[in-house]
Amino acid sequence: MTGLTFRWTSWTRRLQRYFPVSRMAISLPLALAAALLLIGINELGYERSARAVKGIAATHETRSTLNKLLQQMLDAETGLRGYLLTGDDRYLAPYNTAVNEVNQTLDELRNVYVSDGGNLIPVTMLSRHVSRKLAEMDLSLKLRKQGNEEAWKFVMRTDVGKEHMDAIREQSAILIHESSLRVSAGERQIMHSLQVSRLGIAITAAIGLIAFYLYLQQSNALKLAVLREQMVLERERDRLEDLVQERTASLAKLATYLQQVRENERGHLARELHDELGSLLTAAKLDVARIKSRLGDTAPEALQRLQHLTETLNSGIALKRRIVEDLRPSSLANLGLLPSLEILTREFAQRADLQVTTELDAVNLAPAAQLTLYRMVQEALTNISKYAQAQQVSVVLQDMGSHVALQVTDDGQGFDPQQVGASSHGLDGMRHRVEAEGGRLHVESRPGHGTRITATLPSLPPVTKTGAEPTPPKTVAP
Repeated sequence: MTGLTFRWTSWTRRLQRYFPVSRMAISLPLALAAALLLIGINELGYERSARAVKGIAATHETRSTLNKLLQQMLDAETGLRGYLLTGDDRYLAPYNTAVNEVNQTLDELRNVYVSDGGNLIPVTMLSRHVSRKLAEMDLSLKLRKQGNEEAWKFVMRTDVGKEHMDAIREQSAILIHESSLRVSAGERQIMHSLQVSRLGIAITAAIGLIAFYLYLQQSNALKLAVLREQMVLERERDRLEDLVQERTASLAKLATYLQQVRENERGHLARELHDELGSLLTAAKLDVARIKSRLGDTAPEALQRLQHLTETLNSGIALKRRIVEDLRPSSLANLGLLPSLEILTREFAQRADLQVTTELDAVNLAPAAQLTLYRMVQEALTNISKYAQAQQVSVVLQDMGSHVALQVTDDGQGFDPQQVGASSHGLDGMRHRVEAEGGRLHVESRPGHGTRITATLPSLPPVTKTGAEPTPPKTVAP
């Protein structure tokens, strides 16, 4: 801004040096007078040209209406002749349409002449000829419908219809000729207005060139300033984009690391629960069994309490086993992905009292990708049991060659994916897991139409060996 102010001040000083104050005081009123004169000439020329253009438009509308009227009369005459000669009612359709539109076209023609201030006498004469022609055609039509062959043929052989049609064409030609004269007059008026405008433009051309030159100088200065500002903004934008990309990559790495740490902690906690808590529960169960064997039948009440304690320990062992499997599925490491998914869906069906259908193909995935798909199905089933209110669930794993597709579908109440709250991290966690393995996650859902979650992951290169056949579809009843 300081540079622009200095440049503008220097230009002002130069103008004051080359043009004294007295010349500036004379040139300004002359420029204003020239501008006012140009405005007055342009306004006058505009008004005259507008009237001429309006007249030309009315003339073109008159021609168009006349051509439409002639076409309607021809359509009516053609349709009537077809009916008279063949007796087929299909020929009456264009006749009836044309007859119904003729009066409307005549009204349009009258309105054009009234708005343009023209003479209505030629239009009245044209209306009379049209009415006579319509009456002659209507008479022929009635005679034909009545079966009076001689009468309608006599009317057809006479020259009455031709005379009426020639009169319509002649009167239309007169109206078209009058409209052509009005077009010529309007064009002359427009040319005169243009010549007057040229004179006004020539008067102000010199002043306009000087003002344009000064404007270019100022515009160039402003353009240079804007370009410099844009360059600064672009550099700042590029820097911010690089920073955002860098931070995004860092956050993605951190999220992946935290996910791996979480899995490691789950594995460590699962081992601790399996080794330590499992040993304690098993030892307690053995002690209870030993005490029961020593008591025999001497203390029925104590034996009953020990039986209840045994059942409680069995429930604790089952709960421990389920928690361990949720934390780190041992079946995934020992049996593979397909048996693990079958076990997971079967236990979910029993626990949630739902019908789960599975269709699992043998796939070739890395262990990390297998764990990702297992966690996705686990998270999806958890969400279904909490929110979906579904009756049927489908889990489909397909081998597509270069990639693997996993779909989890339910028939529940669905939701709007665009309105998922920021506190709902389930879908975000699924998406991050899948994208971290080079895949994509797609969620399809509508309120009342269920939900479908699809994940695609790249598969490993095929290994030459006898592959396992894909498992047939299975339905797990609750």
